[in-house]
Amino acid sequence: MALEIGIYTKDLELTDRIQDYATKKVGKLERFLSEIGECRVDLSYVKTARNAADRYIAQITIRGKGFILRSEERADNIFAAIDATVDKMTRQIERFKGKHWRKRGAEEEVQPVVEDLPEEDVTPLIARRKTFTLDPMDEHEAMEQLQLLGHEAFFVFFNVENERINVLYRRRDGSYGLLDPRIR
Repeated sequence: MALEIGIYTKDLELTDRIQDYATKKVGKLERFLSEIGECRVDLSYVKTARNAADRYIAQITIRGKGFILRSEERADNIFAAIDATVDKMTRQIERFKGKHWRKRGAEEEVQPVVEDLPEEDVTPLIARRKTFTLDPMDEHEAMEQLQLLGHEAFFVFFNVENERINVLYRRRDGSYGLLDPRIR
């Protein structure tokens, strides 16, 4: 089964050459991880980038049952950005597979899937609403998912150890903090 790849652009014309190149390069990721359900490629051009070598941006997001992986790279041309992003995603896939298949066998880890809600009846204080499903995991799995997502601000998860929703965040000193809210 061929991997379906959605290619989206912002401030960049999607030529046949760029589309073919991105499809060919990103399609090779399926060799490394066959459980990919959805693959999205976002290509953009930022005219106001401080460094001319950072004007073209390529971002790849792959989703599958129980995981979301994302990589983003910048370069001075779109083809170099695509290559760098595919290389980074390949490393993330290898790290993901190594941590999960060696340590836990074929048991799967589940990652919350984020979906946008319609912005109807939104008060001025709330700029955006998101909803997602939480799947049970422990604190170590949550740390791995936070790292694999590529952004290290915070991660919301259902903690199987205390059966409550927790928030894991990265502190300035590089360590992690855990918010464990309780209802009065």
